[in-house]
Amino acid sequence: MQLLAMLTMLIDHMGIAFFPDDESWRYVGRIAFPLYAYALVIGYRRTRSVPRYLMRLTVVALVSQLPYQWAVGGDDINVAGTLIVCLLALWLADRFKHPLAVIAIGAAASVLLVLLPFNYGVYALLLVYIYRYTRDHTTAALHFLLNLVFMALADWVIQIFSIFSTFLIVYAPYVLHKIDKLPIPRMVWRTFYPAHLVLIGLAAYALYEAAAL
Repeated sequence: MQLLAMLTMLIDHMGIAFFPDDESWRYVGRIAFPLYAYALVIGYRRTRSVPRYLMRLTVVALVSQLPYQWAVGGDDINVAGTLIVCLLALWLADRFKHPLAVIAIGAAASVLLVLLPFNYGVYALLLVYIYRYTRDHTTAALHFLLNLVFMALADWVIQIFSIFSTFLIVYAPYVLHKIDKLPIPRMVWRTFYPAHLVLIGLAAYALYEAAAL
């Protein structure tokens, strides 16, 4: 799953940087975020220390912000920042288990994701909740419904392709398990986001300079 997430994210960002008029790159790239959201939920379940997990994500978000803006022209807060908000929402909801507290935490996280320009915004939080609190057919159905809602409300048509990630998670986990047999060192997984953005930015700059000669 990690390898597929990294590869599809790389394809997505290469499409933005080098082939902005060819949306086929973006279609493939829609697979990436749900896999990262699912990995966040799995990581949250397995981690021995949520504060350390939050610290690692915070470092990645801070280190990645300038490369993100440079490589793909993003003027929002990068996706690692979005995942920090999602992780905090999960953690606080489990610490304050009263239904009203859980609703208030979800509402506060949603407001934050709306008021500040977080990449994926409320969509990200809702998808993380779907992976955290549902299973099997319900997970797939709710992700598909989520895509339809954002297609209708935000004209987010391209995001419909992200459902393929959940189909893999729910209906073909053996495919992800086979991919996971290719070991990805933790350091590669943790540093891939900022590192690939820096490389894309450097390549785009080199092409720009070459074209200007």
